Amino acid sequence: MTASQTFTARRLAAAALSAAALVGAAALPAAADGSGPRDSRVEISKVQYDAPGHGSRSNRSLNEEWVQITNSGRESVNLDDWTLSNRQGRVYTFHHLRLNGRSTVRVHTGFGRDTYRDVYQDRRNFVWDDRKDTATLRNDHRRVVDTISWDARHHGDDGRGHGDGRGHGDDRGHGDDRGHGSDRGHGHGDNHGGGPGHGHR
Repeated sequence: MTASQTFTARRLAAAALSAAALVGAAALPAAADGSGPRDSRVEISKVQYDAPGHGSRSNRSLNEEWVQITNSGRESVNLDDWTLSNRQGRVYTFHHLRLNGRSTVRVHTGFGRDTYRDVYQDRRNFVWDDRKDTATLRNDHRRVVDTISWDARHHGDDGRGHGDGRGHGDDRGHGDDRGHGSDRGHGHGDNHGGGPGHGHR
């Protein structure tokens, strides 16, 4: 084999290896590098459904009613176009909110200024029924990410011990000593969202 033939053979072999590498990379799933968000790390961690002054409908009382969403994973999750709804079909839509890893955001019922930590539905009436209701969190593809239900009629007046709709049977106590709530044991983290959200009714 001449020097020219050797160079040509090496060049062809290198080209073949490069093509194989490209095909192999294209065959890998998109989430194989671990960069894709995991919806399973996002959950409804606490619900304050029976706020003090529940009958007054003041903005303060409305904002004492909230649902807390927690991202227990390390990666941030974009909640843009995710929805939170009750059993009657009232829907809140998240906008421009990225929930950082190991952080939480509270969705309040009344009016307020959205921040990384708290967002507001801007409603004039309470959303969550303190006797029986279900909170459902869906992603931007309308897939159910998490759901939690309570029925105070079957558990006494304090509403403790509710199931979360996923069969865990974990115990839930008061939200935060401000009324009856449903708690999965997650605290309100220091590192919250990645941007303020704006909800739609």
